[in-house]
Amino acid sequence: MQQRRIGTVTVGAIGLGAMPLSTKGERPSGEDAVAVVHAALDAGVTLIDTADAYARDEAEFGHNEDLVARALAGYGGDTSSVLVATKGGHTRRGTDWELDGSPAYLRRACEDSLRRLGGDAIGLYQFHRPDPATPWEESMGGLRQLADDGLVRMVGISNADIAQIDVARSIVGDALVSVQNQFSPGWRHSADELAHCAGHGLAFLPWSPFGGVTSAGSLGSTAPAFAEVAEELGVSVYQVTLAWHLAQGDTVVPIPGASRIASIQDSVAAADVELSADQLARLTG
Repeated sequence: MQQRRIGTVTVGAIGLGAMPLSTKGERPSGEDAVAVVHAALDAGVTLIDTADAYARDEAEFGHNEDLVARALAGYGGDTSSVLVATKGGHTRRGTDWELDGSPAYLRRACEDSLRRLGGDAIGLYQFHRPDPATPWEESMGGLRQLADDGLVRMVGISNADIAQIDVARSIVGDALVSVQNQFSPGWRHSADELAHCAGHGLAFLPWSPFGGVTSAGSLGSTAPAFAEVAEELGVSVYQVTLAWHLAQGDTVVPIPGASRIASIQDSVAAADVELSADQLARLTG
């Protein structure tokens, strides 16, 4: 698979979003979920995105991190090049999602994530979402302290606008390496943030990269050209969508979710899809 950079680390251009393995209503069994992670590793995936809050409810907080750790520990091959990116700042009350961006909470959450994932430090620790009750500067200071104390090797932020990205850069410094925002053919509102990241050497990790793709495998009215290009190339519309993401810039590393082996295998194949200038122009609109 083609490679891309996140901070000082090289990863495969397509990552694995592990969230569906824990949060889907009809999620796979533990054994099947581990098999999905193993299939991703077999296909060359070296970036796995998780979060402590990825679980059905408060009672199983940390479920996804535990699963990812178990999958890596049970993999027969070398996992030394795998970057696990987790997140903190979302809490759960029952099945509800809540926020806590205070430095004290982020410290506890990071320590708990490190315990679940194992190792000496978390490879990439991302602030999950801005907390209106905590000044952004305080949350960023908390992240900087985690890096300074060696609990995390690299820092990322998620769901951030340009102003917040720049504040994070000023406070976190060189430890800040990535931004994870929603971005897809049907949701292009983070295009300015993507370009801003490219200009400052920050990796951009689009979450929900298939937004606009229906369960039937076709795109809605926002971008009908995706289905047309998929037919022209003889590949899935999902592969075309990920190829379009990769064409946005060398700093883009999409993290498609998967709960089935076939899904992640199909996604990884997108790294080999070549879009012509005409096709890319039609997809971009």
